[in-house]
Amino acid sequence: MSYLSLTFASLLSLSHASPIESKDHAHALYPRAPATFTHPGVLVNKAQLDFVKSKVAARAQPWYDAYNAMLADPLASSTRSPSPFPTVACGSSSMNPNVGCHEEREDALAAYANALAWYISGTKSYATKAISYMNAWAKSIKDHTASNAPLQTGWSGASWARAAEIIRYSNAGWSSTDITAFENMLRNVYLPKIIGGSNANGNWELVMMEAAQGIAVFLNDASSYDKAMNKFLGRAPAYVYLTSDGSCPKAPPTSGFTSCSQIDDFWMQYSFPQNGIAQETCRDFAHTGYGISSMSHVAETSKIQGTDLWTGDVGTRVRYALGFHSQFELGASVPSWLCDGSVDLKNGPSDFQITEVGYNALNGRLGIAMTNTGTLTVQNRPAGNNKLFVGWETLTHASNSAF
Repeated sequence: MSYLSLTFASLLSLSHASPIESKDHAHALYPRAPATFTHPGVLVNKAQLDFVKSKVAARAQPWYDAYNAMLADPLASSTRSPSPFPTVACGSSSMNPNVGCHEEREDALAAYANALAWYISGTKSYATKAISYMNAWAKSIKDHTASNAPLQTGWSGASWARAAEIIRYSNAGWSSTDITAFENMLRNVYLPKIIGGSNANGNWELVMMEAAQGIAVFLNDASSYDKAMNKFLGRAPAYVYLTSDGSCPKAPPTSGFTSCSQIDDFWMQYSFPQNGIAQETCRDFAHTGYGISSMSHVAETSKIQGTDLWTGDVGTRVRYALGFHSQFELGASVPSWLCDGSVDLKNGPSDFQITEVGYNALNGRLGIAMTNTGTLTVQNRPAGNNKLFVGWETLTHASNSAF
């Protein structure tokens, strides 16, 4: 059996030798939804947006070049139009079937790019364009189907929530009727598909909870926010390893894993001598980056909403995950104990443009030295979008000291 085909269910049939200790996850320690949600409050807040706006107006770097790079992105084009589908059907790797998969993800990112452009420039045409994407999909989509439906919903939902928060709370001219329609879309089409989590590779559940958290903020839905944070704070410690976890990583809460051998097989890694190894490191760094990115995004939104995860267990795991993987993106030799001595960097550093949010929070705000992460972050500037759910984070988070 290929390791890539292993699922939680199939791994339960493996040896139960070396039982793992039952450890409480960090999610038991944190408060959840705030009494009143902060808006805009998904990934960026007003102070952060105002900081970026002032830097771009002053033509300061790296924000000015990052802003112009975003405007030059085809997703931000004024001639681009929405392509909504009533049902988005995505199979594995968004293939077989591929009905609206790329269109949905890219329209959501396009809405976010235009929302940022509107806030920074004050040019109303950007707001109008962002609104056109959100309205078009709110009037059309009824379901996500096929095997990748939860992941697709998470990717797109994460971007929709960011765009919608900025537009709704910036006097952009989005009508109350259209806002209600968009709320209904998120509540009835997106949230049910993601809020229950996933037993697939960790990047799935992490982005699903990122999207659920963002949607809950937009809907002012404390109950869904709590559910998302409970899932996230259970899965994050099971995605990035710390040596304090013991001889093997933590088990995802709903996995049913009872032995280190099961976890080792799921990770495709059989020794854990260092902090920062991730559940998908031995799969490839692109998918690993997705998971780390979602951890960073959730931590940032959580801080905006009043709970600072950066100073606790989640922040520590993000810190070590970024540093561990950045060294290899920068050319360090892969030790023989890691992934049998070989890792898949996919397209190299260009596939790992996910460091800005974590680096700004941990190095910029908290003053933690992160040499390799810092070098890679600067090398990748200006960070663009990955056509899934990550977009323009040099612009939004580079040295953003406003928060």
